[in-house]
Amino acid sequence: MTLEEIQALWSKDAPVDRTELATEASRIPQLHSKYFKIFSTERLLYKKLEQQSKQLWKDLWDYYQGNFDYEELKERGWDQVNTRILKSDLSIHIDADQNWIDSNLKLAYQKEKVDFVESIVKSLNNRGFNINAAIQWEKFKVGI
Repeated sequence: MTLEEIQALWSKDAPVDRTELATEASRIPQLHSKYFKIFSTERLLYKKLEQQSKQLWKDLWDYYQGNFDYEELKERGWDQVNTRILKSDLSIHIDADQNWIDSNLKLAYQKEKVDFVESIVKSLNNRGFNINAAIQWEKFKVGI
């Protein structure tokens, strides 16, 4: 699920109909369940991407050290490193590697999705209090 799809879903589900507060209160558990499922799925995907990123970093470290044989390089579609790279300079080369950059961008995008859905879940946790406050305000306005 893309961030844009999640945002579109939330745009439809977020508004509270102030004329139907009881209905809105009863929707909270359904919405919470819906978004918590999305949150769990996206968070697990984030953890998976995080682990893949760590593995990629190690593989790139080995690659730039010249520890891959021809078959491993061919399998990954990587070219042979023709220069000797100092260990102190490895992080510079890894950080500039397009595979590492792509992995970090993918991880950042996934983190943004997780953070967004987490904020939705937190908002839903507070929605009951907000609806109750709105009910109390309506009672106050009519003098009850």
